[in-house]
Amino acid sequence: MKTAFVAGASGLIGSQLLPLLLSADRYSKVYAITRKPLPEHTRLIQLTADMADVASYADVRVDDVFCCLGTTIAVAGSKENFRKVDFVFPTVMAKSLRDNGASQYMLVSALGADKSSSIFYNRVKGEVEDAISQAGYRSLHIFRPSLLLGHREEKRTGEDAAKVFYKIFGLLIPKKYKGIDAGSVARAMLHYALQDKSGKHIHESGELQAF
Repeated sequence: MKTAFVAGASGLIGSQLLPLLLSADRYSKVYAITRKPLPEHTRLIQLTADMADVASYADVRVDDVFCCLGTTIAVAGSKENFRKVDFVFPTVMAKSLRDNGASQYMLVSALGADKSSSIFYNRVKGEVEDAISQAGYRSLHIFRPSLLLGHREEKRTGEDAAKVFYKIFGLLIPKKYKGIDAGSVARAMLHYALQDKSGKHIHESGELQAF
C-alpha cells in the first residue's frame, strides 16, 4: 500500500478529496497539512501548520502528492500573497516531497493557465504548472477546472455572481467553460492517481465533467 499527502484538505476540492483517499485501498496513510484540525481518522495523519513552515513536512515520505491549494487576489489581499499560495507553496512542497521519494503529483490548476498570459491569475497558474513539470516527478497530472461549484466558507463575490450566470445560461455555455462541481474534480484526481501512469497529463474542465 502507498501513502498520500494532501495540501488544502479543508478547501473546496480538498474537503471532497480527503474522504475518497481515506477510503481508497491504495493508501495505508494519508498526510494532510492544514491550518485547522480535521475530523480524526485511523489512516489520517494531520500536520496542523502553515504551508510556509517547510520544516513541518520536510521529513514526510509519501508516494502521491495532491495539491488543492488555491485562492484569489481578493481573498489573499495582494498579488504577492496570491503568488505565495498558488505558486510558492505548491513548488516548495513539490521539491521537498520529491527529494523524499514522492513520485506522483496531482496539481489543481485552472482553465486558461498560461505562463505567457497577460492576465496575472492565468500567468501564475501557468508558471506553477511549468515549475512542477520540471520537479522530476515520474507522473504529473494537471487539472484545469473552470469555475468551481460548491459551498465555500469564505465569501467570493465575483464567483457568486458567476454561479448565478451559469445557472441561468448554463445550457448555452460550451462544456469546457461550464461551472464544475468540486466533487467531480476530486473524483478525477483519485481516478488518475490509481492509474499510476507515467508522464505529464493535462485534464481540461470539459473532461472532468464526466466524473
